[in-house]
Amino acid sequence: MAEGIKLIARNKKATHDFFIEDRYEAGISLVGTEVKSLRMGKVNLRDSFVMARDGELCVYNMHISPYEKGNIFNKDPLRTRKLLMHKKEINKLFGLTTIKGYTLVPLSLYFKNGKVKMEIGLAQGKKLYDKRQSMKEKAIQRESAQQYKALQH
Repeated sequence: MAEGIKLIARNKKATHDFFIEDRYEAGISLVGTEVKSLRMGKVNLRDSFVMARDGELCVYNMHISPYEKGNIFNKDPLRTRKLLMHKKEINKLFGLTTIKGYTLVPLSLYFKNGKVKMEIGLAQGKKLYDKRQSMKEKAIQRESAQQYKALQH
């Protein structure tokens, strides 16, 4: 990643289950104890998804573990969190998601110059045969890399 960026979490399942057509960066509205929990890396993006409603983008099912020393200030770990983007971008994404098969998926969560940012992807679902094909390609690529490494020594 670029300078000033610290990766918190990556959604590996997203690239396995979807074809990522386009990527966008969005800010995310959090409370203080959630940010402290993110600094400790206690977040899960696996089953989360993004939806556009009422002119806003929100992320659902993103689990941020409660901060240990947060007591009464801790919020619900699975609460809906608002994503911060320009209205023009939100309207564009809303229009694209109404097209059959497109969805918005969180790809990664990171700190960029002290602010928490989320990379979301405009994605289209893979069929089972597409998943098998991509697994086959990865296996071939891994095998050729091992052979190349063996030839170097």
